[in-house]
Amino acid sequence: MATIEKRGNSYRITVSCGVDITGKQQRRRMTYTPDPGMTKRQIEKEVQRQAVLFEEECQKGHVLNGNIKLVDFIEIFFTDYAAAKLKKKTIEDYRQLTPYVNQALGHLRIDRIQPMQLNAFYRQLQEVGTQYKCVYKPLIDLKELIKRSGISVAQAARECGVKENTLRGAVKGDNVQEETAKAICRRFKLNLKKDFEKTSRNKPLSPVTIRHYHRFISTVLNVAVKWQLILYNPCQRATPPKIEKTPPKYLDEEQAARLLGYLETEEMQNKTMIKLFIYTGMRRGEACGLEWKDINFKTSVITVRRNSQYIIKQGIVTDSTKTATSERSIKASKSCIDMLKDYKIWQEERARLMGDRWNYTDRLFTKADGSPIHPDTITCWFRDFLQKHSDDLPKITIHSLRHTNATLMINQGIPITTIAARLGHSTPSTTTTIYAHSVKSMDAAAADTLEFILNKGKGSTEQIQIKKNA
Repeated sequence: MATIEKRGNSYRITVSCGVDITGKQQRRRMTYTPDPGMTKRQIEKEVQRQAVLFEEECQKGHVLNGNIKLVDFIEIFFTDYAAAKLKKKTIEDYRQLTPYVNQALGHLRIDRIQPMQLNAFYRQLQEVGTQYKCVYKPLIDLKELIKRSGISVAQAARECGVKENTLRGAVKGDNVQEETAKAICRRFKLNLKKDFEKTSRNKPLSPVTIRHYHRFISTVLNVAVKWQLILYNPCQRATPPKIEKTPPKYLDEEQAARLLGYLETEEMQNKTMIKLFIYTGMRRGEACGLEWKDINFKTSVITVRRNSQYIIKQGIVTDSTKTATSERSIKASKSCIDMLKDYKIWQEERARLMGDRWNYTDRLFTKADGSPIHPDTITCWFRDFLQKHSDDLPKITIHSLRHTNATLMINQGIPITTIAARLGHSTPSTTTTIYAHSVKSMDAAAADTLEFILNKGKGSTEQIQIKKNA
């Protein structure tokens, strides 16, 4: 039963909710303040009514308060908020950060977390990284093991339930996380202690990675504020390390032309994907999610409607685009449309040869059996492709092709609003911020052009005067 305690002009209502697993009494409290002008009798009746309503909410489990520990509230965050509000990829990324946040801050009550405690956590990550995290280095030849199994690295990654990029790194001898090492051991019947070397990781984390931790904690505590469990978010007063801004990597006109030339001898699907990135500026997940119904060959318009990503333990999933404005229609060039027509013919022939083994998913880019392609597949291929042509092409990433598309348009004087719409940016200011280096160059070019237009007559007059004086 609820108890009522008068405290000045307000009333504190307390409800007992039993004990927790440690035997500690759990209580929930609320404060009720009567409206001005209410009579004593009205106040008494309203306080009793508020107490009954509050007790009912507590019994239904709908009431929390700020004395809950961060480790417990994070799980409530994932269950009651993230599952419905956040994208699957974001949830996966946050899940990977959770163990280290819980170990450092999970014991704190959310209403007692201070900015200084957050700053200390960020400093620890900046100085020694997640030193409580262990990594595993393979001691056996994974490449030979996979080869003997008669499967590809991509298929091995799927069967292990790990990212293809991660497994390729392990094949090359890179360190992997404990979960990855265990997954490999389960698939190939290895012994974790004998076939992997366990080492502690003391490498400091980069400011970018630490910012990911800061963003995660801030998102969780923002929900606590929204639910009125705490008054303010301490992350707003914390100071995570600053990220040093660097211009995005991209190809200039000559480098882009060389890249397109080298692609001509490559396998049809790979070269089509890379060219599409350059022609349209799509994100990797957007291209992987394209379906043939998104291509209008009559109007030469490509519509971006979905995002295809790989989620650990779920496999390849289809989600909505990154933002609402990322769902867009892009007018494609004649070369781009002709390329897609040729590619469609190639894919149809491939499906015919596969017969019943082909999965008709309508996707443009697929695995050998027609099912949606793993996004890491094109990333790994592109890395190897650049390695072959390292003498002529700089070291870039798939996302650099999006930057190339944007930079080439800016250099040709295409309006920023048009570029922002084609890239799917929420506002033109986003485009201006990302490509400030190119915008400044065009601004200088505009000043020189204006100088020439306004003073071309003056220049010729000065030349005549010089000739007369001579």
